[in-house]
Amino acid sequence: MAQHSEDLRADLPQHPDRWAPEERDTLPGVGWGWQALTGVGVLFLVTLHMIANHFVVSGGLRDYRQVIDYITNPIILPLETLFLIVVSWHGLLGLRAVIFDFGLTARAERTVTRVLVGVWVITIVYGIALLAILVTRR
Repeated sequence: MAQHSEDLRADLPQHPDRWAPEERDTLPGVGWGWQALTGVGVLFLVTLHMIANHFVVSGGLRDYRQVIDYITNPIILPLETLFLIVVSWHGLLGLRAVIFDFGLTARAERTVTRVLVGVWVITIVYGIALLAILVTRR
C-alpha cells in the first residue's frame, strides 16, 4: 500500500518553488487564525455599531450633530476606532487569502503581505485622522 502511494505521488507535477511548505509561511494557519478571530470581532463590533447608529436613533440615522455627540463619547470613540482596525484587518486578510489561492511563490507572497500591511496602516492612519477631525468639531 505504501509503495502504491509513492507511485501516485511520483506522477504529480512538482512545483518546489510554489508549493513546498518550508518555503511558504513559517507558521501556516496563523493567517486563518487571525481571519477567524477578526471575524468574531467584526460580528461583535458591527452589531454594536448597527444598534447604536440605526436601531436606537429616531428615524434610523443620526444627523451631523448627533454623530459629533456620539463619536465624542469616551466609550464610543475607542469602540469605533477598534471597529475600524478590526474590519480593515479582516478584509485585507481575506483579500490576502484570495490572492494566495493563485499559487504565488514564497517571495511573491511576502511582497503581497507587505503591501497589504502597508495598505492597512494607511487605512488606519487615515481613519483615525478623520475621527480626530470629528472629535475636534465639538
